[in-house]
Amino acid sequence: MPFCTKCGTEVRQTDRFCRRCGAAQPGASPLPSSSPGAGISARGATILCYVPWLGWLAAVWSLLSDRFRQNREVRFHAYQGLYIFVIWLLGRWALDLWAKLLFDGRAPLGAVVELLLLGLWIFMLVKTSYGESYRLPVIGELAKRSL
Repeated sequence: MPFCTKCGTEVRQTDRFCRRCGAAQPGASPLPSSSPGAGISARGATILCYVPWLGWLAAVWSLLSDRFRQNREVRFHAYQGLYIFVIWLLGRWALDLWAKLLFDGRAPLGAVVELLLLGLWIFMLVKTSYGESYRLPVIGELAKRSL
């Protein structure tokens, strides 16, 4: 068994600090990183960008984190996921407003767009979970330019 480098008290291999004097012990296993999402792989980050209605949080985190700053694949999917979310917001607000103004609220335009985008989110979740990189026709071009 090793001994404390400061006071000589017996310590275990896994102890980071001495029980008696509190001195840091060399060779102890480091603590896990305290940054949020430190254990998420690049593939996991791309999948999280397409979680319906909440993927924008993972996309913003992926774009702002230093960890994925140089990873073009993750950044592409983060932008593409953000653009899908923006289309959902516009569809939700603008189409619902137009439906209320033009059709007295009887036309479910916003609900139709929301269902289509939900299907698109699920499609992209499946594609990225299999490790496939799929570029959507218009949104993918915008995401590529945003890189």
